[in-house]
Amino acid sequence: MVEETASGAKTDRPRLKALIASLKAGDVLVVTRLDRLARSTSDLLNLMKDLSDRQASFLSLADRWADTTTPTGRLILTVLGGLAEFERELIKARTTEGRERAKARGVRLGRKPKLTPHQIEEIRKRKLAGESVRELGRSYNVSPNTISRVRALAQGDEQFRRDRARRFVWEPDDLEHH
Repeated sequence: MVEETASGAKTDRPRLKALIASLKAGDVLVVTRLDRLARSTSDLLNLMKDLSDRQASFLSLADRWADTTTPTGRLILTVLGGLAEFERELIKARTTEGRERAKARGVRLGRKPKLTPHQIEEIRKRKLAGESVRELGRSYNVSPNTISRVRALAQGDEQFRRDRARRFVWEPDDLEHH
């Protein structure tokens, strides 16, 4: 018997992890209530999969339907698993649609750039003048890796222009898309 005082809403629960790791085939994990065990449906289903992989069962004293020791309990949890997967797919589809609508409105997604276009041009000039990546990083309060990516971006832009000119005529807005 293990008594856990940590909330079911917490994801890092060392005692629960240790308990699950100690389960053997045929063991039954018994909890007083489901909300003491899992923070969400997907968390519960992941836990159920871990138990199934160990050939262990699950029983909730307050929620009698959550009992994988019986065929009916396994059926209910399987249906819940299907509903959770369906919900994840819906969320994924809505998120994708939302991103596409935002892009169509001209919203830039992702993290804001650390450097302005003016700073990038300054970095390119100073790099050509021989300043080290480390010095440039300190002066703009960014990591040397960020400065290196600026340098690589400049070389990539030039390479893109050369390749495009060799292959076929390109439109002015082609560079904006890359």
